Amino acid sequence: MPDRYTVPEPSAAFDATMADGAVIKVRRHGNPDGPRMVLSHGNGQSADGYYPFWSLLTDRFDVFVYDLRSHGQNAVAPESHNIGALAADCGGVLQAIAGRFGEQPVIGVFHSLSALAAMLHAQEADAFSTLVLFDPPICKPGGTTEEMAPRFERGAAGTRRRPDRFESREALAESLRRNPMYRLVQPGVPDLLAETVLRPAADGDGFELACPKEYEARAYDDAVRFAMQVDLAALRCPVKAIGSDPTTPFSFFPGVDLGELIEANYDFVPDTTHFLQLEEPEECARVTIEFLEELGFA
Repeated sequence: MPDRYTVPEPSAAFDATMADGAVIKVRRHGNPDGPRMVLSHGNGQSADGYYPFWSLLTDRFDVFVYDLRSHGQNAVAPESHNIGALAADCGGVLQAIAGRFGEQPVIGVFHSLSALAAMLHAQEADAFSTLVLFDPPICKPGGTTEEMAPRFERGAAGTRRRPDRFESREALAESLRRNPMYRLVQPGVPDLLAETVLRPAADGDGFELACPKEYEARAYDDAVRFAMQVDLAALRCPVKAIGSDPTTPFSFFPGVDLGELIEANYDFVPDTTHFLQLEEPEECARVTIEFLEELGFA
């Protein structure tokens, strides 16, 4: 894997306007003759930050990536950053892609927060032919709010404590290199994340997080309530859940036997954490393609 990643210019890019006026920038990469794939990211991250993973899919798939509202290349959407809005945005993005490039079956590939939003949307609409979900925040059968809440509370508290402004992109990259949560990511990932999750500060003094940390924390605050609403049996398409290693620190479900999630066709990537697509991108791509081949989608 390279020490530095450069995300190529998309073959197409456009603004998708959501029902409440929020604007989401959608970018197209890959093989326009391949199956359509729509991909997004986790809380506080960016779609381009996942390039080490999705770049391995562009030979075979027509890949559309988008940042969640108030993330990445999108402007901050005031007073409308909540998981219900993210679920609605998932449908809005799919509609916008179909409006420009025609109706086609869609493979959804999502991580963490975007996986939760996609599942909530897929419960209500025949939006996807299949879903591949990385470390999705799913409550195991019989699980309770009390069991799940501490994980989200820790995420919210940690987010609110950390800085949201940096003198330079390199300052954030160095901070990520020292952060135990990112110790397993590929060498070039800290620089890539610093490039894609920061924007020049509004006052011209350094750089600030594209997604305000209070918005990121608010998603953690809401997540347990929405995760409890996910009904795997109600999803209207085949689902593959690919988790991080439940025995490692910083796994989304440390110590939980996710093998109980039979409905979600669960598997995990050994020796990875919640950022598994940035730690073992080749293995994550292999498992994704293998599943899609079994269904005849690749």
